[in-house]
Amino acid sequence: MKQWKIYGILVFVMFIWGFNLPAVKYLVSEVRPVTMTAFRIFLASLTVFSILAVFRIVRKPTKQEWKFIVLGALLNVVCHHYFLSIGLTMTTSSNAGLILGTGPVLTAVLVSLIMRIYPSRLQWVGVILGLFGVSATVLAAGDGTSGLSFGDVFVFLSILTQVFSYMVISKAAKTLDPRLLTAYMFLIGSLVLFLISLFQEPGEIQAFFNVPPMFWVAFFGSGMIGTAVGHMLYNYSVGKAGPSKAAIFMNLNTLFTLVGSSVFLNEDITSRHIFGLVLIVAGVILGSGAAEDIWRKYKLKKSLSE
Repeated sequence: MKQWKIYGILVFVMFIWGFNLPAVKYLVSEVRPVTMTAFRIFLASLTVFSILAVFRIVRKPTKQEWKFIVLGALLNVVCHHYFLSIGLTMTTSSNAGLILGTGPVLTAVLVSLIMRIYPSRLQWVGVILGLFGVSATVLAAGDGTSGLSFGDVFVFLSILTQVFSYMVISKAAKTLDPRLLTAYMFLIGSLVLFLISLFQEPGEIQAFFNVPPMFWVAFFGSGMIGTAVGHMLYNYSVGKAGPSKAAIFMNLNTLFTLVGSSVFLNEDITSRHIFGLVLIVAGVILGSGAAEDIWRKYKLKKSLSE
């Protein structure tokens, strides 16, 4: 598949994820987070398996591939969705979206460190800008730094574990279709989350019988589109473009989340959010190495024209 088509898929995924976050925020207000997430991820696994079955992509993984599947499930599904769902019960959807915006910077830096290709000075400036943008958003709530909540910390942990999972997905994609990897990860991850919910939220399954009709619209939309289709396409793109390039597009997730939070949850978008967003996007451009790449191409084009 051509590179521009991969980029188009990534933009579409960011749009889905941006509007999915407010939906998850609403869902965890009706049913406790771990129980709701376990069933939502299980629905996503059934959806992905059904789609792949139509295209005859489903197969039994090898022993080596199972190692990647289990590790990916623990990082990308259990840890990421556990921390995110818990965090959304204690912070706003807008704040969560902005914190998730640090994903591109974290991905670019971690990939560079793991591959022992250390970031340049300009990239480190991007890292600092991105983290400062998040701090400016979640700390400067009204009266100084009292705005930091455990919810913000949990959301940050969710994106950190997700970033590590992209390294696993990138390696697994060499032999296993990332879309099939997604289906297996969702299945295993949902079962682990369900076991956790039995201990952490006993009897919460009964809450599903008392939710309003709108809950089921959000639940099926989030599980089948936001989670199943979104993660399937993103993991596919990571396998094709690599974690660093794919992560660059995650800053669009922040933008769409702010819009979705304002439209569906009536959350206020303040100058604090805009300021944080600008810093995060600047951090992404610098931290991912995109700015240096553009500058090199500009200098090359200029030298050829002379």
